[in-house]
Amino acid sequence: MLWLLARGHTATAIAVVTGYSAYWIGQVAHRYNAQGPAGVQDRRHHTATGRPLVPAALQEELRQALAGPAPEGDDWTGRTVAEWLSRKLGRPVPYWTGWSYLRRLGLKPLHPRPRHVRADAGEQEAFKGGFDRLSARSRPPSPKPPSRSGPTTNTASGSSPS
Repeated sequence: MLWLLARGHTATAIAVVTGYSAYWIGQVAHRYNAQGPAGVQDRRHHTATGRPLVPAALQEELRQALAGPAPEGDDWTGRTVAEWLSRKLGRPVPYWTGWSYLRRLGLKPLHPRPRHVRADAGEQEAFKGGFDRLSARSRPPSPKPPSRSGPTTNTASGSSPS
């Protein structure tokens, strides 16, 4: 790619040949001009994916905090864990990271589903009770439809059709 640029080809023409976008070719060229050969090296092995976001000592502190009540009388959710981590780390932490640490440390929010304010428990039970009579187990099986693929054939060897 850089060789083609040095030979005078445009980024659009190189994009057609290489399959990279013209934008990406421009980005690589800018990095090469600014940093030299080090700017175009494979950077995938130098990412921070191997390091944990939260150090082990802070994870243990979080585990102890999760055993108690959440701050401000709230429940422990991904948002509250992320806010707690943000205060401790001194940088923003997204709520989904808080949720992953909440689950990683074994806490599952066990709250009942909300009920409608005008829900009547008696009517709900009566409604559910009507389906017991109509359950699939109590109905007779429906008749099997006839095959539409033609007459049945005998596939046993040595036998002749009668």
